[in-house]
Amino acid sequence: MTRTIVESKTKTAIIGFDQPFCVIGERINPTGRKKLAAELEAGDFSTIEADAIAQVEAGANVLDINAGVVYNSNPDPNQTEPPLMTKIIELVQGLVDVPLCIDSSVPAALEAGLAAAQGRPLLNSVTGEEDRLELVLPLVKKYNVPVVAISNDDTGISEDPDVRFAVAKKIVERAADFGIPAHDIVVDPLVMPVGAMATAGLQVFALVRRLREELGVNTTCGASNVSFGLPNRHGINNAFLPMAMGAGMTSAIMNPVALPVKASEIAAKRAEVAEAGIVLPGDMDDETFCQLFGLGSTKPRPGKEMEAIRAANFLTNNDPHGGDWIKFNKVPLKPGETRAGGRGPSRRRRRAG
Repeated sequence: MTRTIVESKTKTAIIGFDQPFCVIGERINPTGRKKLAAELEAGDFSTIEADAIAQVEAGANVLDINAGVVYNSNPDPNQTEPPLMTKIIELVQGLVDVPLCIDSSVPAALEAGLAAAQGRPLLNSVTGEEDRLELVLPLVKKYNVPVVAISNDDTGISEDPDVRFAVAKKIVERAADFGIPAHDIVVDPLVMPVGAMATAGLQVFALVRRLREELGVNTTCGASNVSFGLPNRHGINNAFLPMAMGAGMTSAIMNPVALPVKASEIAAKRAEVAEAGIVLPGDMDDETFCQLFGLGSTKPRPGKEMEAIRAANFLTNNDPHGGDWIKFNKVPLKPGETRAGGRGPSRRRRRAG
């Protein structure tokens, strides 16, 4: 069986056909997050710290680290991104123990990340473009790390799955020329939005099977791409991920966290409840209110996608006896509470000596 080994200083994540699905947390990425980009330029890493911890607590096996912010003070990422990548990696490694995925389009930032990362990180990414192959594959060989291979080349992203397969095969073959084995290539076959291409799901399922059977490589994807532009994106993602797993996909770059309910949403719901004449206890806190009215939670927690993945792991016998599924669904105890039949800490008396 093909196994891709990703390591931190103390922990190993295995991407493989006979392994539980590998969740690569995507939240540490300033792309499209103006507030985070502004924080990073100002030297504020509090959101990075919170995102790192929340993703691991939600079940991420690997954390993707992207430092692709364009500073207003210096718009050249070749200058700003390498030191920022180093800073973020050092910070995250001090907070969590999971392996990292170093994500950048700037070669100098990739190398800076490789130099700073402990263990054996995943490199994200190489494409079939000639200049990218010549820049990235030597780094993969030098640092002996696995790499994400994205199925586009100098002609762009093809809607033809046969072309995307051919690009993946080219990358695997070129990697072999550098002495990089196929088990260290994790192919991203590129998931298209199903809202724009009705056959996008069928395409990727067929392509993943072919990549597994013909090239013997592990696969990944940007999971949320499939639902882009559509309502109830979580519903589509929840269906897509187990189907992709069934086709042979072994990992995904995704958000494992259900984000907290916004204060404005809670206030609006409270006003709606009051207008309906429903009287609530005056001391009801926001968390209890959210749970009672199905809003979610005021705290980060595992998202519905994580529920779907853990169920699929169980159904594919990658969670023997369902231990992880049972643990995932166990309601946490409230302070001072004990399990049925258990003893509270205050009930036991010290025997006189």
